[in-house]
Amino acid sequence: MSVSNMAQWVAATGPEAVIAGMTDALERDFRRWPQFEKTPRLASHSDVGVIELMPTTDGEQYAFKYVNGHPGNPRHGLQTVSAFGVLADVFTGYPTFISEMTLLTALRTAATSALAARWLAPRGAEVMAMIGAGSQAEFQALGVRSQLGVHRLRVFDVDPQACTKLVRNLRPQGFDVEIVDSPAQAVRGAQIVTTCTADKANATVLHRADVHPGVHINAVGGDCPGKTELDPAIVAGADVFVEYPEQTRIEGEIQLQPPTFPVTELWRVIAGERPGRVGPERTTVFDSVGFAIEDFTALAYVREAVTGTRFAEQIDLIAGPDDPKDLFGMLGSPVPA
Repeated sequence: MSVSNMAQWVAATGPEAVIAGMTDALERDFRRWPQFEKTPRLASHSDVGVIELMPTTDGEQYAFKYVNGHPGNPRHGLQTVSAFGVLADVFTGYPTFISEMTLLTALRTAATSALAARWLAPRGAEVMAMIGAGSQAEFQALGVRSQLGVHRLRVFDVDPQACTKLVRNLRPQGFDVEIVDSPAQAVRGAQIVTTCTADKANATVLHRADVHPGVHINAVGGDCPGKTELDPAIVAGADVFVEYPEQTRIEGEIQLQPPTFPVTELWRVIAGERPGRVGPERTTVFDSVGFAIEDFTALAYVREAVTGTRFAEQIDLIAGPDDPKDLFGMLGSPVPA
């Protein structure tokens, strides 16, 4: 699944429809969360970014994603995040599907946020605040609308060009977009808040005094050690939900909280083991750092959707000699050195 085929498939299907379908697929896999092998991602950090491998398996299929995060890349005309992923058959070890995952990661991240909003957001939400108008923003807006019907957005970003881009992309999609001058203005009167900024720092893009009781926050941007977005007081006073605590305590908003800070795994809410939103005045935070099971779901969802269509291509990747023990024979009669 190449980049061009992914873009064409999403455009033909409709990005909101893709995100909504992926949200349903994620919920099914979250309900069987204990069946998956789970480990924090393997990360190689540098002064300018991070390169990560994210593996998992359900015992039948194995998946991994290669992904980077380099906040300075846009200054050089490059994406902050790029990625590709693989599905493989556990019983043979053979890869069965390889896909670009730069676009797909944006779609699955939005679908994961949408899933959290489905289970944690207050009823009757009408306004979504977005802190950060970068490459994830449109997908996040479409994801929340697919679940809650929210089409009114209030947006803040330090980059005016990013805001202009967001308006250009989302108004034709039927969103009512207002660009505001501060995060405090963005969240005033909003029931859903998404924070998704790129700076690799323990930043505070949203202060405790700005957040009114009962709001739901999808905290998407804090996703590596030393990178957070929320005032720690917001997190300390909220009901916090995570994907995989062992990873989130290293990379998420809760990295600034004590090691024993209580959190709830989102899959347990979906499985009916733990409560989600317990009252209209409670603030909920989904401390989302991204986890390999979500990539597994996204890859499997796309493979099922595109197999046998014009959007999937066969590539010559795995050697297949007539005699499995005669790999050298595939070379024909090589010229002696």
